[in-house]
Amino acid sequence: MILIGMGGNLDSPAFGPPRQTLTAALAAVEHEGISILNRSGWYQSEPLPRSSQPWFVNAVVSVATELGARELLAVLQAIETRFGRVRAERNAARILDLDLLAYHGVVIQTTSLILPHPRLHERRFVLVPLAEIAPDWRHPRLALTASELLARLSTEQPLDRLPC
Repeated sequence: MILIGMGGNLDSPAFGPPRQTLTAALAAVEHEGISILNRSGWYQSEPLPRSSQPWFVNAVVSVATELGARELLAVLQAIETRFGRVRAERNAARILDLDLLAYHGVVIQTTSLILPHPRLHERRFVLVPLAEIAPDWRHPRLALTASELLARLSTEQPLDRLPC
């Protein structure tokens, strides 16, 4: 299973508010020949660490592609750039964030790619939508399912499911 986390908290000049931008990003992913198999609902989450920046809209998708993990990451980063993503500082507000969360259970640790995503098991805004679409997905390092990881996580970070 290949999993991608999506998020954004700034309006895009081309696509509008974050939810519309994320919907456009899904179309851009499919335009690259990557098939969207399943998408969670949309969630609104407080920024981490807490700050005065706008809340994020998040989702998780499962995809199918012939691309390898590094090539897929490069495509995702190219889409972010086309959508106006600027990588100024860590945890900054952003128009679009496309994170490669997991790739067929592969464990990789290089300077440019870490799989599974190193913080996915700590983030409610990832685990809630992930457990929605793949509750039995198993973390390759921790050997726990998405549902088990979510059950272990604190509920301190506010997260609201947005209407369809």
